[in-house]
Amino acid sequence: MTRGEIDEAWIEEAVRRYRRIESLQAEFDEAVGTVEVTVRSPDGLVEVVVTAAGTIVDVRFLGPLHGRSSREVAASVQAAVTSAADAARWAREKLHTETFRAYRPLAGA
Repeated sequence: MTRGEIDEAWIEEAVRRYRRIESLQAEFDEAVGTVEVTVRSPDGLVEVVVTAAGTIVDVRFLGPLHGRSSREVAASVQAAVTSAADAARWAREKLHTETFRAYRPLAGA
């Protein structure tokens, strides 16, 4: 093949692979919005449910609030939200790895 010739088979393969990647990306985008992770604050007072996209779906208090200062409750909420952000990032990375693990770059690219 000379420099000016077009390799039709390579182009067809590239287009096919691009479409597959688009499809996988759509699956990934849907999954990050639906996969949920639940975490608790270290003291067990607060539970947060978060999607892999990072959206907080629910916040629950699992123990009594009476006898706790507002500072203690705020610290529990902060710890749970921070853990939820970490859990969302972990879930997103795991989903990405699972979704795209079979993808291999085109030879010569």
